Amino acid sequence: MKKKLRYGIIGAGGCGASKHLNSYSRLSDDVEIIAVCDIIADRADAVADRFNAEAAYLDYQEMLEKEDLDFVSVATPNHVHAPATIAALQAGCHVHCEKPASLTAELVQDMVEAKNKSGKKLMIGLNNRFNNWAQLSKKLVDAGRLGEIYHAKCGWKRRRGIPGKGGWFTTKAQSGGGPLIDLGVHFIDVSNYLMGFPEPIAVSGQTYSKFADGQPFNPRASGYTGTYDVEDLAVGMLRYANGCTMQLEFSWASNIDEEYTFVELYGDKGGLAYAKDKLTLIEDFEGNILKSNPVLAPDENWGNVESRHFVECIREDKEPIARPEEAVIIMKIICALYESAELGREVIL
Repeated sequence: MKKKLRYGIIGAGGCGASKHLNSYSRLSDDVEIIAVCDIIADRADAVADRFNAEAAYLDYQEMLEKEDLDFVSVATPNHVHAPATIAALQAGCHVHCEKPASLTAELVQDMVEAKNKSGKKLMIGLNNRFNNWAQLSKKLVDAGRLGEIYHAKCGWKRRRGIPGKGGWFTTKAQSGGGPLIDLGVHFIDVSNYLMGFPEPIAVSGQTYSKFADGQPFNPRASGYTGTYDVEDLAVGMLRYANGCTMQLEFSWASNIDEEYTFVELYGDKGGLAYAKDKLTLIEDFEGNILKSNPVLAPDENWGNVESRHFVECIREDKEPIARPEEAVIIMKIICALYESAELGREVIL
């Protein structure tokens, strides 16, 4: 009988409990939940009890020193991702780190180097790559159904959806920014993943903060400071070395009809669009336009496929789908977009 992997988590808030712990608890034949760490003592204790963990900690360094763990999740506010991940790797743990990987490309590169030095696995929690629409789209692109992709669009637009206003999400020192780094990381990543990660060479962006004072602050938000120093809308354009371009738009709050996400890929043989839970493929066949809407199997609960994949990677010594090396590229794009907005001009990467 195979030995269970000893698991701990750093950060037991909403994402840590509802995604990471919930999904790993479903893998009880492979994973034993040993320890929960959170800076809020009551939450650490309550979540440890909920998932039958052996111990609760306030300090992740203490947890890593005292517990013989095989792997951990890092599901903290963004500014803790790099130090916690590096510490866990140095302690001999594989790491499943939530998105965005960190605040800057340089910090993500530090994580990559720590991973390489440790010989352990590091996967970034980019759950959209694991969804059925993305996996099918990747197969269609790789099969040449779109031909040469020369333009793309992606976005996630909310009508009213500022997370934890006044907490760490809206405090730039802890989050790194607003919807661009929070929501944008998902769809900038999955779009580049589908296109095979062409080399980005220049970005131009603009950010807006029009709802900072228009909605009440939430004093119950985690890390509440009453701060709102990030954007609530980001728009931009990317240029790639192969001539491809990408438009993007991400908002926490906009005066629009409804919230939705979208990815559009424009190829010289076909086009692909994902929006409002529907995938559409457009192809040119002997001068005729063919339109199809694949019937997608329902996705599993949030995080299930992702977590199962990471356990498989550990067990079988496989490379994770969501590689930290690619997260470096995504953070270069995001940080350059913020820089472009601040400078008011295109930024060359």
